[in-house]
Amino acid sequence: MNRRTTSALLALVTVPALLTGCGLGAGGQGGEDGGSGAGSGARAGSALAAVDTLTVKGRAPKTGYDRGRFGSAWADTDSNGCPTRDDILKRDLTDVTYQRSRRGDECQVVSGRLAPDPYTGRDVPFRRGRSQVDIDHLVALSDAWQKGAARWAPGKRIAFANDPLNLVAVDAGPNRSKGDGDTATWLPPRKAYRCAYVAGQVAVKRKYGVWVTAAERNAMKKVLSTCPTQKLPPGPAPTTAPSRFHAD
Repeated sequence: MNRRTTSALLALVTVPALLTGCGLGAGGQGGEDGGSGAGSGARAGSALAAVDTLTVKGRAPKTGYDRGRFGSAWADTDSNGCPTRDDILKRDLTDVTYQRSRRGDECQVVSGRLAPDPYTGRDVPFRRGRSQVDIDHLVALSDAWQKGAARWAPGKRIAFANDPLNLVAVDAGPNRSKGDGDTATWLPPRKAYRCAYVAGQVAVKRKYGVWVTAAERNAMKKVLSTCPTQKLPPGPAPTTAPSRFHAD
């Protein structure tokens, strides 16, 4: 695919065959504080309207969180022979070169260009071993842990950590400043990407049943009210990883 970041990440902006509800998993409406309507500007099937399908609860303690709870990093859950990280690099980078395997397939990405980085708008070079490109979880694993994932079966956590719907190649700098922030505490510096970014978070949280805090819900609505026709991106990957994968 050419202009992979622009085209693949525009799945978070405008995809012809968008799912209106991401179809898998959903939280209840409202929450502990009763919630609030999406407003007259929200259209059925929009990310703004979908915010009100998310359960609203307080953030739980981070007790027990560890990256290993979500399985080994970049497991090949789609069984295509390539680690998830390489799948996302292939999807999002341009000018990609590969280290060919003995089988002759193109799997391990060794170089390419993120053009542009969705978080900053800058072009970022990628070279394996000294990369300035990270793969970000739109919904951070720690954030998910504190909002429901601590109670999930391991197979669901592994699927969550490797779901392309929840992954995007980005400039390492802003990604590392994000930490486990949610919409209420962190947004991409590039304002033009914020609607797509928040719509992606809504889609992921709705698909997996991850709840939001009241402050997070309000922040989501504030961003999405500026783009009330923004659609949810599709996320057809299963919510349970194959049984051969294990987590701590």
